[in-house]
Amino acid sequence: MNKRFAFIGAGNMGGAIIEAVCRAVSPPDVLVYDKDKGKTEELSAKTGCRVMENALDAAADAHFIFLCVKPNVISGALKELSPVLKESAKEGENKVIVSIAAGVAKSAIKETLAQQGIDLPVVRLMPNTPVAVGKGMILVSPDKELPQEDLSVLLAALAPGGLTSIIEESYIDAATPVFSCSPAYVYMFIEALADGGVMAGVPRDKAQSFAAQAVLGAAAMVLETGKHPGQLKDEVCSPGGSTIVGVEQLEKSAFRSAVASAVYEAYKKTASLGK
Repeated sequence: MNKRFAFIGAGNMGGAIIEAVCRAVSPPDVLVYDKDKGKTEELSAKTGCRVMENALDAAADAHFIFLCVKPNVISGALKELSPVLKESAKEGENKVIVSIAAGVAKSAIKETLAQQGIDLPVVRLMPNTPVAVGKGMILVSPDKELPQEDLSVLLAALAPGGLTSIIEESYIDAATPVFSCSPAYVYMFIEALADGGVMAGVPRDKAQSFAAQAVLGAAAMVLETGKHPGQLKDEVCSPGGSTIVGVEQLEKSAFRSAVASAVYEAYKKTASLGK
């Protein structure tokens, strides 16, 4: 795999992908630019990626250009990169634009490029932050114009991040709160489990470790057994036991409704970001 990867932006989500890609390719082939030099220097020390002085230099030296910027600035970022993109096209190289901007459709990116007289393949990605530790999820929606060779290289580069899934773009906004926003909700749940343990007398560090391992194990049970989560829940709830009493308390507090509502409200926000 000898194609370089440029990252414009190195925030939490971008940084997570950078860490994953650096485990798949030679780290010096991962070129990173962010206005916050502290972020890029920290990532470089951690992964070996190459820090670039500006976005144009990063894009010029790479084949895959990851736009890890907020939705409201992606148009400006593309316009800034247009001289490099035009020059490479003249020289016969069609670079690949990879966007992780929530709510921004590929068609909007291609329209912005077209306004600059540029026609390039675009890939829309939506990751979650656990890709940084190889336990994440990345949805991939490639352009029909993307060569199969480039898609294969891209998927191989992302593989160390966890599970990748090619999906129709129309599903991305709806799926984003389920897997990309949800780690925040899960962290809250783990923290709450640990708080309960502390209330019962368990030391904080042990309570947090026990709670995190329980969530990890429960997720593995869902994925590896193929059983419905409700069935797995019932298998833990012995008649008259402690677990069913705890489940009842969660039901009284509308636990499931609160989670489902959080996902749906996050979806509505995601869908509005690109407008």
